[in-house]
Amino acid sequence: MIKIALVGFGTVGQSFLEILINKRGLVEELVGKVKVVAIADSKSSISGDFKLNYALDYKRGKGKLPEKRSASEIVENDDFDVLVEATHTKLDGGDGLRYIKTALKRGRHVVTSNKGPLVVAFHELIKLAEKNDVRLMYEATVGGAMPVIRIARKYLASCKILGAIGILNGTCNYILSRMEDERMPYTQVLKEAQELGIAEPDPSFDVDGIDAAIKLVILSNTIGIKTRFEDVEIEGITRISPEAFEVASQKGYTIRLIAESKKECIRVAPRLVPLSHPMAIKGTMNAVMFKTDTAGEIFLAGRGAGGYETATAMLSDLMEIYARGN
Repeated sequence: MIKIALVGFGTVGQSFLEILINKRGLVEELVGKVKVVAIADSKSSISGDFKLNYALDYKRGKGKLPEKRSASEIVENDDFDVLVEATHTKLDGGDGLRYIKTALKRGRHVVTSNKGPLVVAFHELIKLAEKNDVRLMYEATVGGAMPVIRIARKYLASCKILGAIGILNGTCNYILSRMEDERMPYTQVLKEAQELGIAEPDPSFDVDGIDAAIKLVILSNTIGIKTRFEDVEIEGITRISPEAFEVASQKGYTIRLIAESKKECIRVAPRLVPLSHPMAIKGTMNAVMFKTDTAGEIFLAGRGAGGYETATAMLSDLMEIYARGN
């Protein structure tokens, strides 16, 4: 039996549990029996024998879980096989970095959606996992449900990946798409995106390019280009005008926030994109294109954000760890 400890019980953590409930039959057919033995959020927890639906209903009804044991106590002391870590991203790594290190040192596998620890300590965590003969899985940190990391690490293993470009933030892509289609000013589209729940009340993390840069750091290190957050040249989208789209369209272009990783430069910035190019996608979609030495360009696109999309990537990581014959 695979024993799971879930730390972080916000949108992503709850979505993970919900998908696990709904797909338990498929999961157990492929990897064997699974049991969630503990769940913790920032202030409460539940552990031992409990129904998963009970934990979900309790959290959604009362905003917390029924016990007071801390996430730290669970990660440090409880008996589990894999830590599913879904706490919020912080640029300094936050508590998530400590949870991941502790679990790896204890010889536990880790599946995470938390970008912060990988930005701060990517190579340290990879080495720690290798030292303790466990897996650190982080598909959910880049591109939502798109298998970006898996393709880079596994399916392109016979290639040398020369670089990657991508649209890594759905909020920015939505805003730029609306500005392109309606010639609306940035401030008006931002307000619309906030009303729809696509943009946060404080949108700076997205619109200033920080979120895309964080994901680019993880992607760059994954494809073998050693990168720190400080190495990324970052420019956001706040200064783009409807007139810029008008000029671009007359020449057959649009504007997108493009993240690019190659040995010569690591940057996130608005770029002109030909209207016929795959990167001219619209809405909240994300996209990544790998450039390789022998397989040419590999392109994939999909919804890059959302609780269910992120949780889907986490469940796929869990299943990859324990897939029979893996």
